[in-house]
Amino acid sequence: MKDQANLDLADFEWNLVVRNTRLEDFETLVEIQKKCFPEMELWTRAQIESQLKHFPEGQFVVECDGRVIASCSSLLLSYEDELEWHNWKKTSDSGFIRNHKPDGNTMYGIEIMVDPDFRGMRLSRRLYEARKEFCRQRNVARIIIGGRIPGYCKHADEMTAREYVDRVVDKSIFDPVLTAQIANGFSVQGLIDNYLPSDVESCGYATFLEWKNFELRLKGARRHRRSVEPVRIGAVQYQMRAVADFDEFARQSRYFVDVAGDYKCDFLLFPELFTTQLLSCMPAQRPGSAARALSEFTPQYLELFTDMAVAFNTNIIGGSHFVVEDDVLYNIAFLFRRDGSIAKQYKLHITPSERRWWGVTGGHSIEVMDTDCGPISIQICYDSEFPEVGRIAAAKGANIFFVPFNTDTRNGYLRVRTCAAARCIENHVYVAIAGCTGNLPFVENADIHYAQTAILTPADVTFARDAIGAEANANIETVIIHDVDLELLRRHREQGSVTNWKDRRRDLYSVKSLETDSEF
Repeated sequence: MKDQANLDLADFEWNLVVRNTRLEDFETLVEIQKKCFPEMELWTRAQIESQLKHFPEGQFVVECDGRVIASCSSLLLSYEDELEWHNWKKTSDSGFIRNHKPDGNTMYGIEIMVDPDFRGMRLSRRLYEARKEFCRQRNVARIIIGGRIPGYCKHADEMTAREYVDRVVDKSIFDPVLTAQIANGFSVQGLIDNYLPSDVESCGYATFLEWKNFELRLKGARRHRRSVEPVRIGAVQYQMRAVADFDEFARQSRYFVDVAGDYKCDFLLFPELFTTQLLSCMPAQRPGSAARALSEFTPQYLELFTDMAVAFNTNIIGGSHFVVEDDVLYNIAFLFRRDGSIAKQYKLHITPSERRWWGVTGGHSIEVMDTDCGPISIQICYDSEFPEVGRIAAAKGANIFFVPFNTDTRNGYLRVRTCAAARCIENHVYVAIAGCTGNLPFVENADIHYAQTAILTPADVTFARDAIGAEANANIETVIIHDVDLELLRRHREQGSVTNWKDRRRDLYSVKSLETDSEF
């Protein structure tokens, strides 16, 4: 059996970043443009130089492992009804954007393109989000784009362009560009003919699309601190069932990640040891040997979840999985970030059953992991029942605790649930818990499961009733989704009905981390 100590997480990581365009990207941009728009006129170096001279902060690329794989360009203008928005050359200054107005209230999208080899990874969403975030930060009122309808050429003989657009809007026809733009919050304001005559796929047509900035601050109005910092959490209540092979396991996992992507979740939490489902397609073994054999799926598991996190633009807490390192068996939870990077948390506290049946050893480090939604902590099942772990994680800055669990009885589940709720109150944090349901006949120590997945909040008037943000019905396969507000959490920590964190009697007691020799 291959020792997983030889696995380097860097071999499975992607390095995906959205950044501003640089002049040295020019050659790659042209190559992507040739693939995306073979019939259309290509960018010149002079155009890219001019864009970067006049509005460098409005040009974006997506870079993967050092390679540019998607891009978009734009400029700012002052909105006028009589402005010829339908005229691409005039509105974009033929791509040179010398008409860019730094104080303009409208962003005009010139072009967006994704390398065909990387389509299906929601890269255009990342670029649209970069534009939207710029507008929110700079108080820009709207984004206007002229969108291609490349699917129209296949239907031009049977319907008008207007009929085609209406059919795409009502979802009866899929268009590779317009469908994505609607999904990204743009609304159709009109149809433009002779927009780009060289665009034969769109028959020269384009849609006039608008996205409105609902966080716009009116001029002269009092400027407020941003009052909401939402984070969308999804948690999977996963049904254990026999599978024929790893591919069947991957299809079931991908379904839930696809749902999370569709609902634009920032995080998706899977249950502890849901990968033991794979034991159903392996020869029967004694539990200790089976757990070590299961670790041989680690490379496939890491590759699958890394790819899904990037493709569906969701940070995934991949439950937990048995991994052998230096001939020692660990229960490890991996964080698969949507930028393609990976982090891991070893289970620290091992239950008597895990020790006796599987031979698991506990880890030695309490990790707090940085994400694009702030620092988080992963506490695997039993770990959540030790308040010291939560206290240290909160002191290190974690605002959300993720608790993947795996319990066989309601009693076991209630221990996790009750302690998770306590962590919310003690530390002023949100806690998401996710467990397995269903049965795995003939798989020892993983044959029955009990779960009621939930997203919990502090118990105060500003939060959800009963301190439950969302909750699944017990023992039914499903996914729950809930928005939590980190700004509300910060206010509660300072001004809640009770302020547990501030009111700790550190003159009487403290928690000491032997890792850092720090007291909390």
